[in-house]
Amino acid sequence: MPLVSGAEVVLAAAQAGRGVGAFNVIQLEHATALIAGAEQVGAPVILQISENAVKYHGALKPIGVATLAAAAAASVPVVVHLDHAMDRDLVTEAVSLGFTSVMFDASKLEYADNVAATSEVTAFCHEHGVFVEAEIGEVGGKDGVHAPGARTRPDEALAFAEATGVDALAVAVGSSHAMTERTAELDFALIGELRAAVPVPLVLHGSSGVADGDLTRAVEAGMTKVNIATHLNNVFTGVVREILAEQPKLVDTRKYLGPARSAVGAEVARLLTVLKAV
Repeated sequence: MPLVSGAEVVLAAAQAGRGVGAFNVIQLEHATALIAGAEQVGAPVILQISENAVKYHGALKPIGVATLAAAAAASVPVVVHLDHAMDRDLVTEAVSLGFTSVMFDASKLEYADNVAATSEVTAFCHEHGVFVEAEIGEVGGKDGVHAPGARTRPDEALAFAEATGVDALAVAVGSSHAMTERTAELDFALIGELRAAVPVPLVLHGSSGVADGDLTRAVEAGMTKVNIATHLNNVFTGVVREILAEQPKLVDTRKYLGPARSAVGAEVARLLTVLKAV
C-alpha cells in the first residue's frame, strides 16, 4: 500500500463517522510498531513526527525518510504527518521530503497573526497536495490552547477555518498534552456544537489523558483525528523497565526494544478499535 494523503484518510473517516489514530514517532521502533498495530486490525494510521522529535534527532531528514520508507512498505494506508510545526522552514522541508500532512501550529500568536501565518502555510501545502491541520489557539489567552480550562468557541472555530482554508482543525475541549493518567474530562456537548459548526474534520490533541470509553464517545460526538503519544510512551518504557529490572546485565538493545515495540503495536491495534477506526 503506497503512502497516502491526509485528505484520503481523514476526510473518508469524517464522512463515515470513524476515528483515525494519529500516533507519534520518536524512533524507528515507534514507526514500525504503529504500522504493525494498524495492520493487525486493517485500519489506516497516521504517523506523526513532531518538531520536538526533530530537535531530538538534530534534523528532520533521517527520521523522516525512515518513517516514509516504513509507510511505503505497509499493507494499510499510512499518512506521514509533521506535528506541531512552528518553524515555517520545517514545513517546507517536510513537504519536499514527501510528507502527506502537516500540522502548522501558530496558536501562540494573536488571532490575526495566526490567521495570516496559517493561511500562507495552507496555500503552500495545497499547491503540493499536502493536507493541513491547524489550531485556533485560546483567543486572548496566554496559557495555551490545551490548558485544562481552555475551550474553543464554535463561532471562532468556524471563522478561523473559513479564513485559513485549513483541512482539519484542532480544538480545545478538555484534554491536555503530556498527561500520564487518563483522567481528562471532555466536554462532549461542545464537541457536538463544534462538529455542527465547523466544515472540516476536528482533531483531539492530548488524548493520552482520555479514558477508552470517552475516546469512543468523542468520536461518536464528532471528533475524527485523535492524537495519542504519551500513553504509548508509557507502554514502551514500561516494558523496557520491566525487562531491565529482571535482567540487569542485559546489554543487547534488541532484547528490550523488540518486546517494547511489540507491546506498542498491540496497544495501537486495541486503540484503533476503541476509536472506531475499523
